[in-house]
Amino acid sequence: MNLSSLFSKKTAVERIAERDHANSDLAKVKTPQINFQQILLDFQTLDPKDPGLWPVAPKALILVGLFAALIGASWWFGWNVQIEELDGRVAEQEKLKEDWKGKKTQAVNLDEYRRQLAEIDRSFGALLKQLPNKAEMGEMLVDINKAAQSRGLLVELFKPGGEAPKDFYAEVPISLVLTGSYHDIGSFAGDIAKLPRIVTLNDINLTTGAKELLTLRTTAKTFRYLDPEEMARQKKPQKAKK
Repeated sequence: MNLSSLFSKKTAVERIAERDHANSDLAKVKTPQINFQQILLDFQTLDPKDPGLWPVAPKALILVGLFAALIGASWWFGWNVQIEELDGRVAEQEKLKEDWKGKKTQAVNLDEYRRQLAEIDRSFGALLKQLPNKAEMGEMLVDINKAAQSRGLLVELFKPGGEAPKDFYAEVPISLVLTGSYHDIGSFAGDIAKLPRIVTLNDINLTTGAKELLTLRTTAKTFRYLDPEEMARQKKPQKAKK
């Protein structure tokens, strides 16, 4: 065996060992060990009268604690209220945006709204004309009675009831008992539908009698609109309830 080659091999092994040792020493230098016992001892021996002589670790920990306490106090006594107020302002802003969009839409379609309002007024006026006023109610009752007599019906009962006031009109029920043929009763119902004023037949009851005659028991309801004074009296109890 060649002595020089053996010597060179040993030298390579030694070099590897030395390199590993150097790397381990370098790792020890890079990762210093924290001595918790020493830190605890430093806290136990702190002199509150001379903070300048405190070790570095207690100073750093106390400063971090004071900073965290300051942040927490700022959040609790200042930032928390301000953030809630900011959230409220944001919600109010969104509501104002929605109101603005709605008003903008109304402004854009203002002419169409006015046209629709005018059409509603005309329709309401046409319907209102079909309701008699207080002075015309007598003529309305006469028209219903004439409609029955003109068809040859025997009027056994014709009894107007008490008015039932609503928002802007009043219902006037009329109890009717009429006797006649099926054809005449049907014609009477058609005549009622053709009256210029609104009249409805409710609770209709037909019974057969002698000589193939029918007896009609019904409640005819007509309506009249209230004058301004009556509407004012009608609204007073509603305001009192509110």
